[in-house]
Amino acid sequence: MTSNTRVVVIGAGLAGVRLARRLGELGTPVTLIGEEEHRPYNRVLLAEVLAGRYSPDVITLPAPARLTRARVTGIDREARTVACADGSKIAYDTLVLATGSNPVLPPLRGLFTPDHVLPEGVHAFRTMDDCLGLSQQVRPGVKAVVIGGGLLGVSAARALAQRGAQVVLAQQGERLMERQLDPSASKLVQRHLKDLGVEIHTECRVRDVRVVGGAVRSVEMSDGYALDADLVVLACGVHPRVGLAQVAGLEVRKGIVVDDELRTSDPHIHAVGDCAQHDGVLYGLATPALEQADVLAELLAGRTNARYTGTRSLTRLTLTGPDSPFDLAAFGETEPRPGDDVVQLTDATRGTYRKVVVRDDRLVGGVLVGELGTVGALARAWEGAEPLPDDGPLLHLLTNDGGS
Repeated sequence: MTSNTRVVVIGAGLAGVRLARRLGELGTPVTLIGEEEHRPYNRVLLAEVLAGRYSPDVITLPAPARLTRARVTGIDREARTVACADGSKIAYDTLVLATGSNPVLPPLRGLFTPDHVLPEGVHAFRTMDDCLGLSQQVRPGVKAVVIGGGLLGVSAARALAQRGAQVVLAQQGERLMERQLDPSASKLVQRHLKDLGVEIHTECRVRDVRVVGGAVRSVEMSDGYALDADLVVLACGVHPRVGLAQVAGLEVRKGIVVDDELRTSDPHIHAVGDCAQHDGVLYGLATPALEQADVLAELLAGRTNARYTGTRSLTRLTLTGPDSPFDLAAFGETEPRPGDDVVQLTDATRGTYRKVVVRDDRLVGGVLVGELGTVGALARAWEGAEPLPDDGPLLHLLTNDGGS
């Protein structure tokens, strides 16, 4: 690719900014298009902003100079231009979709006003605007209901509790963070939240949001039980933003389908990050998004042997605070199959839990809660996928606090 090639990246999140920066370092100029008014920021750290631990400036990303603030409304593949809401058009030779994902808004009665906006006090928790809107309304004693007990819901509930809110966390599933954690680890997360004053309801379905005078007043469960609410946080997951790709006629399944060169069904268009589906997998995590951006930067800069072959990524949640720090990590398969070996260490007094699953002498997964000095060594052993030595290394890995 020559220095005159016009590379346009739609999306100024982690993946888009990383790609633009890497290409700039490799001598390829980029036009980065972002629709948020805020400077690009690290979405992973929004909970720390909500908790009041960080200011928004602390989590900003070092964005490239050529950042265009606009909302892209369409892609003309034949003319190789993108259309913006202000009527302008931007030409490209290579286009990269780094459009990320949108929050899932559950089909609850009363959730939307007649003009299809959320009522006062009801917030998704995905963008800086969401975070700042919540922050303005949080005060000691305010009644907050968080709907969703996954990674995002747990982070939001903890942040609100640290700000003095009376928090109720409603989870439809059997336990918190059930996609990442086994039952023992979930119990430790639940205990940590309860110690902060969070009331937790599992196996419950929210069916109604009651709004009076344009503002939320309560949340009603499917069994008729009602929770008073001044604030409602929707943390029900995300889905990839694929609308532009669909309208443009690109191949889309759950996400925008890409190959090992992160190329879509149009050879002039690539996709990275939450919106991209590679080898059937939608990651929705920071590490794969960054790795995809790095690989694509190498490819677009002319290093043709670069390929993306997937990411073995762990889920890491670090919740800081002066009185109640909390740290967990999960990777691979945390539930054993018949015949697997499991090594497990629990210290109820310290609130720590460490478990790994071994199959055919290979580490296939693990989950750790609290004091995660071992996570680095375990993650390296898992990522390498090599047979473990015969001299009993697992106990050493689980108890060695110098591996992070």
